[in-house]
Amino acid sequence: MKKRGIILFLFCCIVSFLSAQTLEEAKAMFLKGEYTKSKPVFKKYFKSQPANASYNYWYGVCCLKTNEPGEAIKPLEFAVKKKIQNAPFFLAETYNTLYRFDDAVMLLEEQIQAHSKKKQPVDDLEKLLEKTKVNARMLKGVEEVCIIDSFVVDKRNFLATYKLSEESGKLFTYNQFFGSEGKNEGTVYETEIGNKIYYSERGRNKTLDIFTKNKMLDQWGEGTPLPGSINDNGNANYPFVMTDGITIYYASDNENSMGGYDIFVTRYNTGTDTFLNPENVGMPFNSPYNDYMFAVDEYNDLGWFASDRFQPADKVCIYVFIPNTSKQTYNYESMDPELIKNIARLSSISLTWKDKNAVKEAKERLEAAISQKPREEKNYDFEFIVNDQITYHKIDQFQSEQSKELFREYQQLCKDYRQQSSKLSSQRDWYGDASAEDQKKMSAAILDLEKRVEEMSHQLDTLSTRVRNEEIQYLKK
Repeated sequence: MKKRGIILFLFCCIVSFLSAQTLEEAKAMFLKGEYTKSKPVFKKYFKSQPANASYNYWYGVCCLKTNEPGEAIKPLEFAVKKKIQNAPFFLAETYNTLYRFDDAVMLLEEQIQAHSKKKQPVDDLEKLLEKTKVNARMLKGVEEVCIIDSFVVDKRNFLATYKLSEESGKLFTYNQFFGSEGKNEGTVYETEIGNKIYYSERGRNKTLDIFTKNKMLDQWGEGTPLPGSINDNGNANYPFVMTDGITIYYASDNENSMGGYDIFVTRYNTGTDTFLNPENVGMPFNSPYNDYMFAVDEYNDLGWFASDRFQPADKVCIYVFIPNTSKQTYNYESMDPELIKNIARLSSISLTWKDKNAVKEAKERLEAAISQKPREEKNYDFEFIVNDQITYHKIDQFQSEQSKELFREYQQLCKDYRQQSSKLSSQRDWYGDASAEDQKKMSAAILDLEKRVEEMSHQLDTLSTRVRNEEIQYLKK
């Protein structure tokens, strides 16, 4: 009993040490941004004196900052009514978090007008107003995407939840890949064949920038920052590159994000050796919280992304979705406003299920990916028709050594052709949605790539004919 008493006493001491005990201690922690520690004291005072405007303000801000925006509304609205300084700003932030963008715009415009009359600073209010207006526009273009499942996991090892096929490459934490220690927030994406990585680390401006390295024999070369505007402002992290080799998804907390990290997409322009202007992928992928690590597994036809929306500080939710071949958006004008908000918030993933059969099939693919079931083995490597009577399925079936070597060249050219064709398809899709300025930049590169793909197609026809002729001639001997 004595031992249990000592343990209980020590626990209470630890709790007392970590959390504020008096109102003055809570105020001091509040000013330092230690909202979790100060919140219990403010809650106690708020409950005992609900008409006290200051208690409403302090408690409301703590609720907002600890991911309880619904609890923050009433106390912050009361604080605004009682003219508490800064309360309107935090109430507008709360409205943003709850997707009440029109309410936030109205409140901020009123405050900017009032502050301007009194010649008080309005910079922070105007900045939040601009972001709120962008968020309101995004709500009118929510993408129709089917979210099939979600998992709440520990933030520190969330990457372990991603189950990507070998063809889609690999994801690592910075420390895991480079064998380093310390606080390195960056992640690493390695291509399927392991000859290139994209990773994030602190750059010259002490913000996270995305770099790339190529493998030379058994060693990695020097890291090179990605060209273009990807690293221009804010932190850039969580890179993922599609199998076409030119489409990159990443997360950034730059000025174009809804709040915290947002997911962006861009494509490499071979003609200018740079990336096109990044595009915010919008809702429901992005939110006023942190959204990141967007990855598409083309082999399993599944997509993944992480979000800390409505999660405790040490947790993150991993969403799994069916990737769209083209972007379709909901008809905002014809939908119930609360329904579109709930879809954008992903308050219930079942709201995104339009085709239950597609959901069922995707869940089966997800289950197989998670359990890592072995793929169905083919009893042949390829199918190559030599003539009407002979079809080869394995390289050892070729009788001529010359035809074997030619066929190996043919296989490599096939792989290169598929890769370049995929790249061309992606560039054409991007061209259709790009601005006039970006289209002008891309035109020459697309024309060059079209010419290259056409040449490769002719080369394939010529090479396959040579393989057949060589093998047939050898068999006739």
